[in-house]
Amino acid sequence: MITMIVGEVANFVAYAFAPAVLVTPLGALSIIVSAVLAHFILNERLHALGILGCVMCIAGSMVIVIHAPQEQEITSVKEIWIMATQPSFLLYVASVVLVVSVLVFHFSPLCGQSNVLVYTAICSLMGSLSVMSVKALGTSLKLTFEGKNQLVYPETWFFMLVVAICVLTQMNYLNKALDSFNTAIVSPIYYVMFTTLTILASIIMFKDWSGQSLGSITSEICGLIIVLSGTILLHVTKDYERIPQSRTGIYAPLSPSSTPRLNGELLRRIEDDARSPEDEEKALRRQEMY
Repeated sequence: MITMIVGEVANFVAYAFAPAVLVTPLGALSIIVSAVLAHFILNERLHALGILGCVMCIAGSMVIVIHAPQEQEITSVKEIWIMATQPSFLLYVASVVLVVSVLVFHFSPLCGQSNVLVYTAICSLMGSLSVMSVKALGTSLKLTFEGKNQLVYPETWFFMLVVAICVLTQMNYLNKALDSFNTAIVSPIYYVMFTTLTILASIIMFKDWSGQSLGSITSEICGLIIVLSGTILLHVTKDYERIPQSRTGIYAPLSPSSTPRLNGELLRRIEDDARSPEDEEKALRRQEMY
C-alpha cells in the first residue's frame, strides 16, 4: 500500500511537469511491470499474446514519448482558469455532467449490475475531469514551491474541491464495477475509456496539439492505439483452468479478482453436474421412508 501511494503521488507530480497526452498513456507501463512480476513471483503464466501485449505497450509508449508535445509555460493559476472557462471546455464539462447524471440516476439502478459499460463510463468521464483538475492543482503547487504563491487565489482551492469530488465519485463507481464484474473485463474497458477521454479533455483545455505537425499528431494517435491494443491483449490472455469433470464447459479464472458471485455460481453448477441420477433416486427413497 505504501508503494502504491508513492506511485500515485509520483503520477500526480508528473501531470504538473508534462502534458496529459504523454502521462496518461504511460500508465500502461505499470501493467507490464505487474504482469512480469506476477509471472516470476506468483507463478502466473505469461502466454505468447501476453508477451506481445507487453511489447506493443512498450513500442507504443516510445512512439508517444518521441512525438509528445512540449509542456506549456504557465506562470499563474489564473492562466489555467482562463483555459478551464473557455467555451469549448465548458461545453465538454457540461456534456460530461449531463451524461454522468443520466447514467447515475437512470441507467445505474436499471442495468448497472448487468452492463459493465454503465459503471466504467461514469468512472472514465469523471476521471477525465479529475485529471484536468489534478494537472491544474499540481501546476499551482509547483509554482507555489518555486516561490510564486498560488494558494492566495480562490481558483486553486476550487480545483482542489473538484479533485476531491471527482476522485471520490470515480473510486466509488470503480469499486461498484469491480464488485459486479470480473477485473479482467473491467480493467481494459476502463483503461481504454479513461485514457481516450482524458486525452480528449486535455486537447480541448490545454490545446496540447496546437502548433504540432500533422505527422506528429498522427504518430501520437498510432502510438496510443498500439498501447491500448497491447493493454487489452494483456488483460484478455489471463490464465484459465478447465473445471475437471464438468459437463458445462465453463472455464474458471485463476485470478483472485474473480467475484464471489461468479465463484458461487460455478460451484453450484459443478455440484449439480456432479450429482448422478442414482444419487437423486436414493435421496427420494430416503424422503419417502421418512
